Amino acid sequence: MLSITSCISSLPYTSKAPGSLGEVLACDVDILATSSYFNPVMASLVQGGSISPSAHANATENVQQTVTGQLGGFMSSYFAELGFWKIAVTILLALVAYDQCSYIIQKGSIAGPAFKVPFFGPFIQAIHPKWEGYMQQWASGPLSCVSIFHKFVVLASDRDLAHRIFKSPGYLKPCIVPIAEEIMSPKAWVFKQGREHVEYRKGLSGLFTNKAIATYLPVQESIYDQFFSQFVADSEANDGKPTSFMVRFREINCALSLRTFFGSYISQDAVQRIANDFYLVTAALELVNIPLSMYIPGTKPWRGKRVADACQVDFARCAAACKEKMARPGAEPTCVVDQWVLHMLACERYRERIAAGETGVEKPQNLIPVFSDEEIGRTLFTFLFASQDASSSATTWLFQVLAQRPEVVARIRAENLAARGGDRRRPFDLDMYPELLYTRAVVKELLRYRPPVIFVPYVATKTFPITPDYTAGKGAMVIPSCYPALHDPEVYADPGTFDPERWISGDAESKTKNWLVFGAGPHDCLARSYVPLQMAHMIGKAAMDIDFVHHPTPRSEEIRVFATLFPMDGCQLVFTKRV
Repeated sequence: MLSITSCISSLPYTSKAPGSLGEVLACDVDILATSSYFNPVMASLVQGGSISPSAHANATENVQQTVTGQLGGFMSSYFAELGFWKIAVTILLALVAYDQCSYIIQKGSIAGPAFKVPFFGPFIQAIHPKWEGYMQQWASGPLSCVSIFHKFVVLASDRDLAHRIFKSPGYLKPCIVPIAEEIMSPKAWVFKQGREHVEYRKGLSGLFTNKAIATYLPVQESIYDQFFSQFVADSEANDGKPTSFMVRFREINCALSLRTFFGSYISQDAVQRIANDFYLVTAALELVNIPLSMYIPGTKPWRGKRVADACQVDFARCAAACKEKMARPGAEPTCVVDQWVLHMLACERYRERIAAGETGVEKPQNLIPVFSDEEIGRTLFTFLFASQDASSSATTWLFQVLAQRPEVVARIRAENLAARGGDRRRPFDLDMYPELLYTRAVVKELLRYRPPVIFVPYVATKTFPITPDYTAGKGAMVIPSCYPALHDPEVYADPGTFDPERWISGDAESKTKNWLVFGAGPHDCLARSYVPLQMAHMIGKAAMDIDFVHHPTPRSEEIRVFATLFPMDGCQLVFTKRV
């Protein structure tokens, strides 16, 4: 390409050393006037070897206009000779080179592909993930990477690195997936950071105390009765032949969550609609989405956003109804939103009494404001999101794994009957839970063997030195993995075997650093104590009330990744009622 330098270097050169300003100006204008690059009219400005200041100003302006026009003509001529496709290819190659260089620089010394598929990276693998791919990625090194579209992703398979990531809120914030904030709302409490997050979380901790949980158990007992009867009816309608129960397990967990959160404030129609539609929210939250796809009608992110918004509207209505009820004297809490609103009202009364000048007023633990209906709905939507897929996965594997091991089910049945004094119709209560040693061991082993959360994505808010030798850049996704720590053969003997005894007679209980089922650090699972209890309640009641038989297929032990882990064949079971 013809450069400005070459244009200048081709101008006529004079060795004359002018002395006066007039001579300098005369020399400059003479050069320009005699140059073939500029308009010959310049020569008329030179009269007798001298030039007036006004003439020089006019000459300068004419030169500038002429230079611009000439260079523009050169560029136009050059690109016209190249043609559109040559220009397009040149730009494309430049962008590919930039994309590759950016990836190689960010990759540094960690494991990962030597080169990136231009622009897209392993996009197809991201939207159709294979379990084997995750296993290979973790095996490739303690830190590994991929790059999809513009997003650079660092995965940590090492336990200690996972803990470092979980416990570095100064560098990272939870993102779930990049599009999650848009789907769930950037205002959602799970995306808060620092002191704001700590204080908000404190205000929620009272929802999962034993006192609060005890009020949730009756509605859960009724949900189990309803769905276990439906499972039996489904098998009878299918002539006793095995059928997939994965969808049914999603439905029971959605009903459990919604009734636990909202009790009778939410209608049965809403429960059924959300159970049917929430799948679309999960489908929308892929690790990487096509940019701007949330704004394109018919795409998964677009559908997921609409379902999320509709759910939050339903939940805000429930919050309004709850506030009205709990403001009445003597109202008793029966669900999560009742407990939360009751605490808000107690805090509000405390503030009013202090403002009125009263002294000696007992201060509620974790003073919180009275949140808006929309804020309550938004927060409980995050609860549903956190519980729905993880609980559905755990329930599916719980029934499949135990149906393959009838001797385990028999021990659970005997233990739960004993805790109820031999009366299987006696509802579960918190006093029974400590007595269920074996049932609790089965639940813990199931969560280790088939963890419902395999990793937790974060995004770097600033450059983050993960190790002394590797620093993730600002904006990179940094993902600590839970699965490798839970299947570490140096910690859990024969980790690929389901063995509840390791939690009773073995030393598994002491391996707390590897117990990453619920994450770690300031954003660990708020319900880490509640979830095992709820699972023990479910499987204990199921063992007493129904029989379930698994019919394995060649794909029963293959793992499908859909936000979490499920058996590839959907869990083929037959249910019958116990006499």
